Amino acid sequence: LAFDTIYQEGQRRFVESLSAYARQFLGTLEKPKVDHVEGLSPTISIDQKTVNRNPRSTVGTITEIHDHLRLLFARLGTPHCVECGRTLSAQTRDQIADRLLERGAGRRVRVLAPIVRGRKGEYRKELEALRLKGFVRARVDGEEVRLDEPESLPRLARNKKHDIEVVVDRLKPTPDKAGRLAEAVETAARMAGGVVAATIDDEEVTFSASLSCPDCGVDFPELEPRLFSFNSPYGACDACAGLGESRSFDVGLIVPHEEKSIREGCFATMTKTGYLTYSRLGPEALEEVARFFGFTLDQPWRTLTKAQQDVLLYGSGKKKLRLKWEYETAGGKKVKGEDLKPIPGLIPTMENFWRMTKASHLERYMTRTSCPECEGTRLGPAARAVTFRERTIDRLEASTVEELRDWFEALALSDAEAPIGGEVVKEIRTRLRFLVDVGLGYLPLDRGARTLSGGEAQRVRLATQVGAELQGVLYVLDEPSIGLHARDNQKLLGTLKELRDRGNTVVVVEHDKDTMLEADWLVDVGPGAGTEGGEIVAVGTPAEVLAHESSITARYLRDELRIEMPAKARAGTGEVLAIRGARQHNLKDVDVEIPLGRFVAVTGVSGSGKSTLVDKVLKRALARTLHGARAPVGEHDAIEGIEHVDKVVEIDQAPIGRTPRSNPATYSGAFDHVRDLFAMLPESKARGYKKGRFSFNVSGGRCEECGGAGVQVVEMQFLADLEIPCDGC
Repeated sequence: LAFDTIYQEGQRRFVESLSAYARQFLGTLEKPKVDHVEGLSPTISIDQKTVNRNPRSTVGTITEIHDHLRLLFARLGTPHCVECGRTLSAQTRDQIADRLLERGAGRRVRVLAPIVRGRKGEYRKELEALRLKGFVRARVDGEEVRLDEPESLPRLARNKKHDIEVVVDRLKPTPDKAGRLAEAVETAARMAGGVVAATIDDEEVTFSASLSCPDCGVDFPELEPRLFSFNSPYGACDACAGLGESRSFDVGLIVPHEEKSIREGCFATMTKTGYLTYSRLGPEALEEVARFFGFTLDQPWRTLTKAQQDVLLYGSGKKKLRLKWEYETAGGKKVKGEDLKPIPGLIPTMENFWRMTKASHLERYMTRTSCPECEGTRLGPAARAVTFRERTIDRLEASTVEELRDWFEALALSDAEAPIGGEVVKEIRTRLRFLVDVGLGYLPLDRGARTLSGGEAQRVRLATQVGAELQGVLYVLDEPSIGLHARDNQKLLGTLKELRDRGNTVVVVEHDKDTMLEADWLVDVGPGAGTEGGEIVAVGTPAEVLAHESSITARYLRDELRIEMPAKARAGTGEVLAIRGARQHNLKDVDVEIPLGRFVAVTGVSGSGKSTLVDKVLKRALARTLHGARAPVGEHDAIEGIEHVDKVVEIDQAPIGRTPRSNPATYSGAFDHVRDLFAMLPESKARGYKKGRFSFNVSGGRCEECGGAGVQVVEMQFLADLEIPCDGC
């Protein structure tokens, strides 16, 4: 009723109001199975299925707060040198001359043009060219030399770095010499690419007419919003292309069985013949390495010292290792060991091989980790070198929404900043406030969209819609209270009422008691499920629906029906699964014991760490140990009692079935048994039919007219594609 009828009809009417030309790009919607809908406003759906799984999407980009922050930093940010951290500011040549006139009044000033900064070479031709242009003095590596005396010029070493600054003018600045000073600055800036150096008595000063560091010579790009976007090549980290993560080899996947010895196969890369793949170490070589470093191939891996483990994992360097032992041959003769060749490390060899081939079979030993270049911030060094009120954009986005709201509420713009940043800051404050109002104050803005639960993602989109401040719109929501703690329910209801009070209509599909009782109008569909449903049982205010006699919903709301607490809890198996020292995200080094063979609920307010504990730590650790999964495991010390479990299954909110032919019977495996049964029938055996003959996914069994889909799609160009039941089957 809410999505397939009301929302879909509203969308269809909007799309059909556009031109035929526009409709072919937008795609079209099927007409819902309804005779007529009156009084329908433009509709917006906020459901749980449309979570953006793009790895580039974050809470900041979905809510558009990131876009406003980019604008704020581009217009009011202060750039710093990415090498030395010096504050950069572009100055006009007139401003440079004015500052020299002000600071050097009555003092000895030399205006210099730094034409060579920290570069190797002899520079004889350059110095000669300067002499021919009429320049008399220069400073070479800090020493002043005369260009008109070639014999006094130093011979510069070709393989060493040098600094050469031309002395453009020497004077004591006074107002009547302002023209001469401005001309000297102009000449110096033209010769040195916008950089002007000067000495005032013995004080050294450097100015830049462009955004470049006068000390390091590093140019800074123009401050534009795209510089702060990790979805733009201008702003994204080069190493990870703006994803914030990189692939690296995981020791836990290379050595999955720490309790085993090398001979027993603790390495996942060891062959049946005893060769350690990628390191080119065979059984004899491994014996030799073990003898040299003082361990045996029969020791459990976890009993080896870190140095002994590192030799096999990362290698021994380029030098030969001198053997320190003697051993006896079979005949009893003592033999001294020879030099041991450098040991090729397993992980460096695999990294080189991956770099050259990108071979897919190596991926089983790799996990995604935070990018070492940008430290997971996704941005390039230039974007991370711009500050606003002493904070960088990545540092702001790593703060929680609640911390950021408080920071922006306390932010006061100067008179000069207010016309530029006033509206931007106002927008950011509004959106942050709405995120807090829907109970998401604990999320950081740089949190990836694909790591959000269905309920969180829906509430992020809800906050975005509230921030859009539309009026006259019909919003259709799918259980917005799902996954929300009772403490945060009132915040959510307040947000929904704010949407309503702006002149919108909010239709919510909901089972939550608080939401139903707070609603202005209730529609109770029933009376049962499936073929027993499909009727409107009760309609009216909550009080009117509560008084309805035949409504199952009303009986629960009146507390006539309830889910009773069990009289006694199940005893379970007596075994325990213990998590020790979990400290991922906001978990503070917690220890948890979960009794096995029982129904265990993990509860707490939104953002307290439930999903992190159960999914990021427990499930991933079990999946890695039991099934060799590759997902990175949250930080923890140990998990005890894994031997009492044989597998781990996650049931989440991800949609099931990837094709139109998928249905509950095929997904659950029930249809396999139906096909087995039909393949066993006497007529099937007589005709030679196998179970594939009864599958709509296999050629020979499926209807070839519709490819097993059951419907034929008729393309209607700028109208919606028409699906009609297949005549063939």
